[in-house]
Amino acid sequence: MDENTQFFCFREGRLDLITEAQSGEVQLQVADSWLVEDGRARSLEAHFERFGRWVSEVSPTCADSLPAFFEAVQAEIPKIGRIFPRIEFHAEADAPNHLYLRLREAPDQLGDVTLWTLPEPDPRQNPTVKGPDLSLGMQMRRNAKMHGADEAVILDADGFVIEGALSSLVWWRGDKLFSSSETLAWIPSVTREEIFAIAAQMGFETSTERVKPADLIGLEIWALSSLHGIRVVSGWVDLGGPVGKATHAEAFTKRLRMLSTKIS
Repeated sequence: MDENTQFFCFREGRLDLITEAQSGEVQLQVADSWLVEDGRARSLEAHFERFGRWVSEVSPTCADSLPAFFEAVQAEIPKIGRIFPRIEFHAEADAPNHLYLRLREAPDQLGDVTLWTLPEPDPRQNPTVKGPDLSLGMQMRRNAKMHGADEAVILDADGFVIEGALSSLVWWRGDKLFSSSETLAWIPSVTREEIFAIAAQMGFETSTERVKPADLIGLEIWALSSLHGIRVVSGWVDLGGPVGKATHAEAFTKRLRMLSTKIS
């Protein structure tokens, strides 16, 4: 475990700090994370709701523990500094405890991003839940870096854009904002919901569509995440043409920051 990471297990209604490495095989079934800056975060309740929905699907008996777990998590998060907490549900054989909190220093804020298309169809086993394929997502991102990019773009078997390995993708056609079709298997993104809500407040239309990478040539594209918010796509190494200039990002980034509220 990283020396800058604290790992807690939720048992008997409280979070206990784990100081020794866990023994036995651990399967990460559900995870969620968000950025905390000086005790403030965006859409924390939405992250809890999403995590709770996923956990309830895989372990209905654990659902009753979630309200107390969420309350304990909020109390444990430091009120000073940049933190990137992660809540986890583990599938452990013969273990009574399944809920965990991982407190980590937040990585540096990153700017523009370059994309690379994963050459094979979506390899994830659970593409609509965050957790089981996290390590695979990190491997896909490492592969992107080997090709001179920062993020991998996942396609379905027919070549349609799903999302980034560890991010959600949206794009602009004029003044209309799009994301991947809801008929595709992608992780429901809290940040994407925030961005679509901001667009509606600002009077922009939003929609979804099925697109292949070549359909996005010349468009303004963003990669979204809870950690980095909006990252403007400045290049796509195998797109076959240039991406568009970012004309909407600054205004949306300002509004996104305004969503940050104090954690109770």
